[in-house]
Amino acid sequence: MKQQMMAMLELQDAMNSKVNHDWANQGYAWYRAIWVECAELLDHYGWKWWKKQTPEADQVKLELVDIWHFGLSILLLDGDDRESIASLVEKQFAEAQPSGDFREDLEAFTLHTLQTRQFDVAGFAALMAGIGLDFDELYTRYVGKNVLNFFRQDHGYQDGSYRKQWGGKEDNEHLVEAVAELDHGSEQFQADLYTALKQRYLASA
Repeated sequence: MKQQMMAMLELQDAMNSKVNHDWANQGYAWYRAIWVECAELLDHYGWKWWKKQTPEADQVKLELVDIWHFGLSILLLDGDDRESIASLVEKQFAEAQPSGDFREDLEAFTLHTLQTRQFDVAGFAALMAGIGLDFDELYTRYVGKNVLNFFRQDHGYQDGSYRKQWGGKEDNEHLVEAVAELDHGSEQFQADLYTALKQRYLASA
């Protein structure tokens, strides 16, 4: 877990630096990005009592991975060094106590985010447990989304020239398919995934 945390912190710093090399001094409202994602997550989980709703577990997991990106950014800003951050996360994951009511846990996590503007690691771990997302899956999904984010930036995301829809599918769908075809445990997983996305993107041009 510690090794995976170190890798994700490195990837997040690289992604943030890709967008703005001086990202750590920009005062970005990472906490705001988190609570907005929480609202989107709740829509996927379901909360309306006047209609039948079934939790869309895969979409909930995708939203949690997005939140994790912003949470890692906060941890990088607040932490001393990456090894210390990784140890702290490992400890807080061990202390996570899901209540058994996912919506209540999500609201508690969101409230903590708004009150402190920090990242509630234990609260996030409780949400993971509540939807059946283990750390290995979080890692695989995170690396996948990180690679996609890099791919988007490299292909015109900021200037608006990037096409999010390729060959009748959204890029997120291509990502899921490409990840399923690759060895997640390979040291080349990140590079192989980028190559696979590029091949799919060019083939649909």
